[in-house]
Amino acid sequence: MQQSGHNPCPMPTPANVSKDFAAAMEALGPFEAAPHLAVAVSGGADSMALALLAHKWAGGKGGTVTALSVNHDLRREAAAECRQVRDWMADNGITHKTLRWPGVKPHSGIQAAARQARYKLLAQWCRSHNVLHLLTAHHGDDQAETLLLRLDKNSGVEGLAGMAKGRVLSGGRVRLLRPLLDRRHDDLTTFLKARKQPWLQDPSNQDTKFARVRARQQLTGDSRRTEQLLTMAREAGHERRKLRDALADLAARSVQLHPAGYCLFDPRPFQDQHAALFQPLLGDLLRCIGGGTYRPRRERLRNLAQDVLNKGSGGGLAGGRTLAGTRILTYRDRILICREAGRLPAAEGLRAAKSGHWGRFAWRLGKTDVSDLSVGALGGFGWRQVRNRAQVAFPGPVNPVLPALWRQGQVIAVPHLKLTPSDDAHEWEREITFSAQFLPQNALQPDGLMLL
Repeated sequence: MQQSGHNPCPMPTPANVSKDFAAAMEALGPFEAAPHLAVAVSGGADSMALALLAHKWAGGKGGTVTALSVNHDLRREAAAECRQVRDWMADNGITHKTLRWPGVKPHSGIQAAARQARYKLLAQWCRSHNVLHLLTAHHGDDQAETLLLRLDKNSGVEGLAGMAKGRVLSGGRVRLLRPLLDRRHDDLTTFLKARKQPWLQDPSNQDTKFARVRARQQLTGDSRRTEQLLTMAREAGHERRKLRDALADLAARSVQLHPAGYCLFDPRPFQDQHAALFQPLLGDLLRCIGGGTYRPRRERLRNLAQDVLNKGSGGGLAGGRTLAGTRILTYRDRILICREAGRLPAAEGLRAAKSGHWGRFAWRLGKTDVSDLSVGALGGFGWRQVRNRAQVAFPGPVNPVLPALWRQGQVIAVPHLKLTPSDDAHEWEREITFSAQFLPQNALQPDGLMLL
């Protein structure tokens, strides 16, 4: 990146950016007393402005801000840029941390992979430091570009609503907030120039091999079209909120989401006036249980929805279905959705770790000197070992996909089954503590509704 913004300009007029930012934050609340905010800062104009605005707002409430920069190790200049951001943050009294994306990088889809890695790193930092709110600098021009891209893909009302101002990140416990969505990029650069605050320019923002750059160039200088797209996004956003409210209401009445990572739901409320809502709710359930980023493709989801609704009329789910990493089948008078056993990750050795993630579960191991432990699916082999010791009963297809603690082919613990000790268990087996908390990649609703 190259530095920009050294020439001072008049203060932003007529908009009072700081005042509008405070109003946007209040609308995203409530916040805890003396909030600690994490702000993603690349060093570009938008994120620099966000860091300064958030610092002032949080300070006024007795809180603090930590600026987080991610070094993706994709360009030689990245480390120096992170150091430059650190220095600028220090000049403004803001704590700064650099997070690094390690490992081998993919040869294709690099932007999507980098974005996924960035959010993962940011969310992990927030969770490990008990920070509840992560702010990003997406603004109105970004929103217009997003809408233009989604129009090309014939997106429905949810896609045309663009980016939401707030949502819960994958894994829960952290809210992603976008308080600048009503601001334009030029407002933010003018704000920085008035503060005599430089920023960095990312050369990839001019690389037309990326679809978003091409969309940005289509909108450059066309303020009228940008405003039309933003109006469309606001109107679609209103419809999306109504849809999500309706889905949340129906989910509360029809879905039982279990901490063991499966759900049961009753499709009968969708047979008549709520039929149009069944397909999107089913897609949300599959995404929550299966761990996907998006709902399944419309045609496959539509076919599954028809099978589910026809389950009692001679067809439907005989033999069950699999889709999006899940298994779907009838269970008594309801529908069971659990993980598909063949799509689960392999077992992972713990080495010296005492906590971590496997599948959609966050696990924690108590103090022990025993080695050769691993976390993986219980499976049919493990279930046969422990089924006579299980104190909790689950539907049959759920048991093999539960997280279990293993050692040398022997099941040591299955937290959700609450096993009684075996007669020949060693003393360390009786004393060991192991827990696994269901933390789906996506909450049942994008705004964080979880029915546990």
